[in-house]
Amino acid sequence: MTRRPHPAAGRPGAGTGTPTRTCTQARPRAHARATQRGAALLLAMLILTLVATLASGMLWQQWRGIEIESAERTRAQGSWLLNGALDWARLILREDARNGGSDHLGEPWALPLAESRLSTFLAADKNNTVDDEGPEAFLSGRIFDAQSRLNLQNLIGEEEAEALKDLQALQRLCQATGQTADTADRIARGLREASAALDEVDASQPADKAAANAMLMPRRVEQLVWLGIDPLAVQALRPYIDLLPVRTTVNVNTAPPEVLMAAIAGLDRGSAERVVQMRARKPFETLEDLKAALPPALSPDAKYVGVNSSFFEVQGQLRFEQHLLRERSLVQRKGLDMVVLRRDRVGPLDP
Repeated sequence: MTRRPHPAAGRPGAGTGTPTRTCTQARPRAHARATQRGAALLLAMLILTLVATLASGMLWQQWRGIEIESAERTRAQGSWLLNGALDWARLILREDARNGGSDHLGEPWALPLAESRLSTFLAADKNNTVDDEGPEAFLSGRIFDAQSRLNLQNLIGEEEAEALKDLQALQRLCQATGQTADTADRIARGLREASAALDEVDASQPADKAAANAMLMPRRVEQLVWLGIDPLAVQALRPYIDLLPVRTTVNVNTAPPEVLMAAIAGLDRGSAERVVQMRARKPFETLEDLKAALPPALSPDAKYVGVNSSFFEVQGQLRFEQHLLRERSLVQRKGLDMVVLRRDRVGPLDP
């Protein structure tokens, strides 16, 4: 008689008491291991991203520090070089004062310094032992006679008669440059009101006076817009006007025709052009020489015109590596002393 096998026979673990591992039980564990591997990979990617971010931040901070240090170094070196250009101008003006005579456009101070490599100046010094391996720097500059322009400070005069004549001179200048006479009136009125406001500030409160001075009284021609003057009008008048600290006369040896027409009442453009041509051949040494060049009906007034100057504008420009630095200074000549009254850094696009 044949015995039939037990139904559990032949299956793994049958009859041994060991539980059987089925497919349904193995799947959760495999899924858990895959989840752990995914979480580990994600964590590693996050750590890598964090490290890369920190490293790039450190590199950016280092680059920024280097750029700031480089810019500061360039600014300091440029300032020193522009100081040298200003000293050069003061030396020329001092030597011109030693020679005496009238101030005119044929003197050495009126010749512009064309852009020149700084090493050419160093090579001229026999005691210079600096090699020529540094960065290239190019220096240029020019000296302008500030009294070749109409001084707006004259409008703030104590005597009403003189202030009226100065206002009429500014009106003639506006007419010669295509501006309306109302522009002259508004400039004069604004300057007088600003001056009166400063006078009303209590002198015992210097802080308030300084604040009022900073807000109200222009010190440069560009600041006339503070008075509500049209910027286009200011730009058109810029080559012919200035703001000097004291009352001055117009130097007829350096003034352009428009300023001559403004400073000498009744002078037309043709006569002004003739004066410019005559002074180019021989500068005027006295006002009597100028009188001989004017129409018979006109006579120069020593209160408004002259042949000498005490105020000069020095413009310096430095090209250093990829930087362009420009500076404008106002120098007053007192005998053989050259006093720097103002130094302004000028933008590349400014006139």
